[in-house]
Amino acid sequence: MLYALRMSALGIYFVLVSLLGIFICLARPFHPDNTRLFGRIFSWGGAAILGIKIRVKNYDSLRNVGPCVYVANHQDNLDLFVCGRVVPQRTVTLGKKSLRWLPFFGQLYWLAGNILIDRKNKSRSHMTISSSTRALTEKNTSIWVFAEGTRNRGRNLLPFKKGAFKMAIDAGVPVIPICVSSYARHMDLHRLRSSLAEIRILPPILTDRLTDEDIPRILQQCWDKMKATIDAMDHKIYERWP
Repeated sequence: MLYALRMSALGIYFVLVSLLGIFICLARPFHPDNTRLFGRIFSWGGAAILGIKIRVKNYDSLRNVGPCVYVANHQDNLDLFVCGRVVPQRTVTLGKKSLRWLPFFGQLYWLAGNILIDRKNKSRSHMTISSSTRALTEKNTSIWVFAEGTRNRGRNLLPFKKGAFKMAIDAGVPVIPICVSSYARHMDLHRLRSSLAEIRILPPILTDRLTDEDIPRILQQCWDKMKATIDAMDHKIYERWP
């Protein structure tokens, strides 16, 4: 019963926020702070409906950090309601092109200034990454990437794709890892308090003076740090989780 009520309420909330967002973004299309604003709104109500408690560590370290590439782990479609809590200022996300056709949300996602990438078309994908690099260098905008490229269901951190790290090196900006504990694996939406998600921001990985030859090294460095952090958070948080 609780699960059905939650899913119904979440669906209504999702559509209402998307519609509100479309009208606001029509007044300020592609504004660099649209994503942060609506990430907060989606998370504020969505996490409450789902019964997910969110804890954030080291968020203050993002103040005055400047343009960068944020790399986060991707567990579930519900990441919108969890990760939305910590989207920094002047940050857009990199998402798959098919999101554009999702009713209401797809239009909001595009109008908010997020970047849509066609992974099936390599030439278009490279052009999108090039335009993303220009956004980092010319528009004082940061980019949020789920570097695994697909959902891991909270079971294990998947291998990273290279695009996020190439953008960072080409633009000469740092990579900032954002780790989310494996809330999706431990979530039970039949419980009043369904899960606990801890989000931890790690120190920047600098890329200035690096070249494409360094991509495998910093990719592995980022993956290793995130894997160790997520495993440590999971052990601490969920060892005694119901």
